[in-house]
Formats: sequence, C-alpha cells, structure tokens
Amino acid sequence: MNERYSRQMLFAPIGETGQQKLKDSAVLIVGMGALGTVLANHMVRAGVGLVRFVDRDYVEQSNLQRQMLFDEDDVRQGYPKVIAAEKKLRKINSDVKLEAIVADVTVHNMESLLEGIDLVLDGTDNFQTRFLLNDACFKMGIPFTYGGAVSSRGMSAILVPGSTPCLRCFIQSADASGQTCDTIGVIAPVVDIVASYQAVEAMKYLVGAHDKRRNSLVTFDLWANHAYDMKLGEPRSNCPCCQLKQYPALDKAEQDSAISLCGRETVQMAGNGPIDLELWRTRLEPAVVQVSVNAYLLRAELPEGERLVLFPDGRVFVQGTDDLVRAKILYARYIGS
Repeated sequence: MNERYSRQMLFAPIGETGQQKLKDSAVLIVGMGALGTVLANHMVRAGVGLVRFVDRDYVEQSNLQRQMLFDEDDVRQGYPKVIAAEKKLRKINSDVKLEAIVADVTVHNMESLLEGIDLVLDGTDNFQTRFLLNDACFKMGIPFTYGGAVSSRGMSAILVPGSTPCLRCFIQSADASGQTCDTIGVIAPVVDIVASYQAVEAMKYLVGAHDKRRNSLVTFDLWANHAYDMKLGEPRSNCPCCQLKQYPALDKAEQDSAISLCGRETVQMAGNGPIDLELWRTRLEPAVVQVSVNAYLLRAELPEGERLVLFPDGRVFVQGTDDLVRAKILYARYIGS
C-alpha cells in the first residue's frame, strides 16, 4: 500500500487490511457546503476509493469563512460548489475516483445517487432533504452519518438500518425551518468538529470496526462549553420509516416547482427541462442589466433588483427574495411559464 497512507496504516485498528477496505469502498456526500467540504477532504485524504458528491449551489463570498475547499477565485469564476471542490480534491489525491454532480437532490434522483454506495455522509442544511436522505437510505439498507452545525452548536450520529433507529425517531417533522447558519450564523470550528465526528464514524463502519461505533447522538456547544451524549435506544414503534416501512419522503409523486431556500433570500424554480446557457444569454441580454456566464451557470442582474441564476439542468434561482409569489412572477416574466 502506498506511502501516502503509511501513518494511517500505523494506526492498528485500520492497518493494511482496513486501508484496503477503504480503497474498495464508495461514499456519497450530499451537500458540498461547510460540512460537505470537510467531509470530502477527510474521505479523499483517507483513500476511500470512490467519493461521489452532489450539491445544487455555487460558491459565494460568504462561504469562504467556513467552507474549506473554496477560495476567492472560485467566487470570481462563479463555480458550482461541486466543481470547485473537485478541482481541489483532484490535487489532493489523484488515486481516488471523484464524481461531482451539480444537481438538486430530489425524490426523483435520490435512489440513483445511492447506486453502488456503501455509506452516505450528510452535508445538508435542511430537514426536508435530510428526511429524503433518511428514508432512501433506510429503504435501501445504506447507513448514513447525520451532522448538523449552527451558531456554536453541533450534533452528529451514525444511523444504520437494521441496527439503530432512523432520524425520524428523533425528529418527527420538517415543517419548521428552525435556525440555520444563514439566519443566526455559525463559527467554523463547530463545522470541523461535527464533520470529524461524522468522518471517523464513517471510517469505523467502512473498515468493519462495528464494535467501536458510537451508539449515541452527540451534541455540544463549543461557546458555552457543554457536551451531551444521548443513547440512540430503540426505534419508535410507530416510526413510518424504519418500523412501518412507509418512507414518506419517497411517496411524494410531485415536488413543488418553487422552493424557498431558508435564510438565503433565494427561491429555486424546478424549471421545464435542460437550459442552453448561451442561447439564454442572447435572450436575456437585451432585457436585463448584466449577464455573466461560464460553463456551469448563467447569472443575470435584473432591473427590478433581483438576480436570476440559470443552471443547465433546468433549475433557476431567483435571488433577492424569499417570496414565492414574487419569484414566480419574475420567473414567468424572464423565463416563461
């Protein structure tokens, strides 16, 4: 095994056998923001054979304080997060196979994203997506490491179908938006610690050290110097996911065409099919203040003050408002219904 992993293999619980298991493993990281960038860094440096990651967003200035794989050039270039991350990760470890996917994770693509995956790492920032991830993982028998970070607080657990309760056993509703780093902030050390908890549990699982797996939900507040461990215990007997096998997040035949991204003053429109960015540049230039385009997205500054961001997969961000009605009006005005 190559010199790159020598110090990791000197750690007896991993050794050469565990390193080979990591090489033979495949993980999916959902979300390439604060948690996702730390998770990807750990997985790639550890030598996990396939690291697939998916995110719908692009790099902005406010990301740089805590999203460790991005820099100012990524902001200037307007790169999608997964593209910017891939560029960095390839320089870190060229032996690892990387699959960077610019997409919104939905009921329609969740199961395909999980194909061939041994474990999932949660880098999301909202419970709607987490419940979708939870239900798909438990349906397909794939473990995932849950993580959350906001303000100076963090929490993490590894959830394993057939062995532990699922996320719905602890958190039963995604209706309330709650607090996010976009509404009350976050300090970067919290992100690093949460993602490190997730990463080490992932490594334990992948090398087969199941007797060492954490069987609790760890929560902490770095600023207030508090830390708690809550045993996972038994699943709720009426849990619709891990007990009743109903998987509610996968039952929705239709997804709302407009979704407000919490705390972002951004509404995502699902769109009506693939978008030719160059074609839309010529269409929008006469009607808007400014258009900029790269291989991954188009940004158009509107006279009304908002901004449209178009992606090749058909999605459109309306930025500068979280009002669904106004976003739909602007979308219809410039893109069509």
